[in-house]
Amino acid sequence: MGSAEYFNIIYQLGDGMLATLLIFVLTLVFSMPLGLLVAFARMSKWTPFGFLLQKEGFHGKVASAGGLRKWVGSFKPIQFLAKIYISILRGTPLMLQLLVVYFAPYYVFGINLSKEYRLIAVLIGFSINYAAYFAEIYRSGIESIPVGQYEASSVLGYNKYQTFFKIVFPQMVKRILPPVTNEIITLVKDTAMAFVLNYTEMFTLAKQIAAAKTTIIPLFIAGAFYFVFNAVVAHVMERVERALSYYR
Repeated sequence: MGSAEYFNIIYQLGDGMLATLLIFVLTLVFSMPLGLLVAFARMSKWTPFGFLLQKEGFHGKVASAGGLRKWVGSFKPIQFLAKIYISILRGTPLMLQLLVVYFAPYYVFGINLSKEYRLIAVLIGFSINYAAYFAEIYRSGIESIPVGQYEASSVLGYNKYQTFFKIVFPQMVKRILPPVTNEIITLVKDTAMAFVLNYTEMFTLAKQIAAAKTTIIPLFIAGAFYFVFNAVVAHVMERVERALSYYR
């Protein structure tokens, strides 16, 4: 196989590369902010029945219901729903989630969907999946900030929003960069999962070209693309991490 054939294969893979980049960029755009919202929900302390805990003890038969009363009074519905969301999205395969997102509108609501919905389903599936992982990463970063910093910000007159965005958030970003980098690198490789919805990204296109030309070269070229892409992502994130290391 001559060099001209290699360049021809790379040219044919061009559309697939763009599709992979599109999935990668849009998934990050949607999943990272959504993950922050889910993290806030996961840390929510709101208890709609908290007033039950403020009443004094009971006597006689009602005393036996104290455990249930305490459980209901301390129930945090937003936190509970966030835990369920994270548990389901992290505990089931991404491939299954993509299939549910794609076929649910038809089987649940009877909506006939066009082929263009494939990309939308891919983005929704990837975004909600990665948001669950980012949410736990964000939560770990936020909860790692010492309580004393919250107290100091209160003394300085900062409200909750000022405390978070001026004190907590910058430190959180520094601490979560390594695990976030791991998730981003995983996302680059997971874009190949779009094939389950018959959406033609780079790896799917490489398999089609390999089958048509009866050669494995397109798959090696696709593998080289993923490797280079991940190397660039790792390098960029390392530079960002160094830039945020103010005191080293």
